[in-house]
Amino acid sequence: MKNKKVYFQDWGLTDYKVAWDKQEALFGETVALKTANRNKMIATEGDEYQEEEPTSNYLVFCEHPHVYTLGKSGKPEHLLLDEQGLKEKNASYYPINRGGDITYHGPGQIVGYPILDLDNFFTDIHLYLRTLEEAVIFTLADYGLKAGRYPGYTGVWFDADNEKARKICALGVRCSRWVTMHGFAFNVNADLDYFKNIVPCGIDDKDVTSMQRELGRKLDMNEVKSVLKGYIAQLFEMELE
Repeated sequence: MKNKKVYFQDWGLTDYKVAWDKQEALFGETVALKTANRNKMIATEGDEYQEEEPTSNYLVFCEHPHVYTLGKSGKPEHLLLDEQGLKEKNASYYPINRGGDITYHGPGQIVGYPILDLDNFFTDIHLYLRTLEEAVIFTLADYGLKAGRYPGYTGVWFDADNEKARKICALGVRCSRWVTMHGFAFNVNADLDYFKNIVPCGIDDKDVTSMQRELGRKLDMNEVKSVLKGYIAQLFEMELE
C-alpha cells in the first residue's frame, strides 16, 4: 500500500549542521522501518501475512546562514576561499554525503529537503530529479519567467541553448533503499556574490542567477514557497499535511 501522505515542515533560517542532523534522523527512521518491514516479511514467508507498517514522507523547506557544501563527487579546490576567507565572508563549509560538486546556501534561497520513500511514489531516481526540476520550472512560469533544463546537467536554467546560460536552481540528492535526502537550492533573493567564491557545481563557464535578478525586484519568500510547495505536491500526487 503506497503512502502518499507527506508531512510539510518549514524550518525557517536554520544552521546547516542542525538541519543536516535533523534530516539524517528522519532519513534513518524511514530506512530502519523499511528494513524492519523487509525482515518481518522474510520471517513470515509462507506463514500468515503481516501487514507492513507504512513509511513516513517529509517535505522540508528552510533557509541557511551562509554555507558552502561539497558533494561526494566534488573537488575541494572548487572552494576558492581559505579558512580566513570563510571567516571574512561569515560562511561555513561542510563536505557532505550527497551527490554533486560544491554549492552555496544562504538567506534568500529556498532549500528543499524531500525525505521521501520513493516506493510510495515511483522508484526512478532520474524521474525524481526531473520532477523536482519541473516544479521549479512551473513556479518560475507563474512569475513570467521561462526556464528549462540544460542537457547533460541537473538543475533549472535560463537560456540553456546559448552563451547566456545561467542556473537558478541546483540539485544534489542522496538515495538509499529508495529513501531520499538532501534536495535542491532555489535562488529567490539570494546574494549572488557568494557564488563568486566557488566553481558552482564544478561548472566554471556558466552564470548563476536568482528570481530577484531576473525580475529586478525582491520576492516574497513565503509566497514563492507556497507556489513551489503546491507544484511539488501536484506533480508527486502528494497528500500534504
